[in-house]
Amino acid sequence: MGKSYVVVAEVRGGKLRHVTLEAVQAVSSVKDDGDTVSAVLLGHQVASLSDELAQYVSGQVVVVDDAALETYNSETYFAALKEVLGSLQPHAVFFGHTAAGRDLAPMAAAFLKAGQISDVIGVEKSGTGVLYNRPLYAGKVFEKKSFVEGPQVVTVRPNNFAAALPAGSSAEIVKKDFTAPGTLRSVVKDVVRKTSGKVDLTEAKIVVSGGRGVKSADGFKPLEQLAEVLNAAVGASRGACDAGYCDYAMQIGQTGKVVTPEIYIACGISGAIQHLAGMSQSRIIIAVNKDPEAPIFKVADYGIVGDLFEVVPLLTEELKKALA
Repeated sequence: MGKSYVVVAEVRGGKLRHVTLEAVQAVSSVKDDGDTVSAVLLGHQVASLSDELAQYVSGQVVVVDDAALETYNSETYFAALKEVLGSLQPHAVFFGHTAAGRDLAPMAAAFLKAGQISDVIGVEKSGTGVLYNRPLYAGKVFEKKSFVEGPQVVTVRPNNFAAALPAGSSAEIVKKDFTAPGTLRSVVKDVVRKTSGKVDLTEAKIVVSGGRGVKSADGFKPLEQLAEVLNAAVGASRGACDAGYCDYAMQIGQTGKVVTPEIYIACGISGAIQHLAGMSQSRIIIAVNKDPEAPIFKVADYGIVGDLFEVVPLLTEELKKALA
């Protein structure tokens, strides 16, 4: 009898997050023939997404749709997840390495008495099992780890696996009732989304980021115009956030978000090691800085020495023509 794998899906803005399909692909890279892959879908008014998710897995799509799950709360979400994991008894559970995934994965590992490997960027099969590749020390070195025994919990960094393709058949959809815990230590009263309507920074294929060189909040406007042309997300260094030019939700770096886009455009960013920790694994790095000695040029694939307020508008206009 084959092993059972479970992917915990994430929903944002009424859509499946891309990292969910990347986690399914990661499972496909490690499972054997005869193993089953199921998915767990938690939230409120998410049942309509179950048909879409069912195209990518071979086991079940377990749906827990309840008003208590409308906004993320670790206690309520884990209470719902625990019931599902208890019935499925999976060999391994995969999460996205997102805020919610990083929160739920350790609780799932404790519940299952499982080992956990976090922030996985690659997997490979070896003669002794499966090796999980993950970065250490802000991406300066990498390690390969494997599980010795027992259940397994894995979190997958966004934008490091190709999205899974439809499996060719539709999995069984199972709906489960849920009763929220009677007493909660914390309650979410309201959620203010400052990035509503914009591209998700952690899943964006292209990121345009600004540092202290933007000089003011208005200095981000040329970057936002370039990002709009490229359908990109806008990020920032800690220096720009500390200076009050933008919200900390945009911060990329060791104490901010970690991004791995296909293209990262750094504008007016010096390249301090704390910032590099959050973006150095980007596939292509383009730097725009008027200081030719800026450390960012040491990691950049392409560099432009110049004033970002002159260079970025020119890039925007040329890209508009090329993409028209």
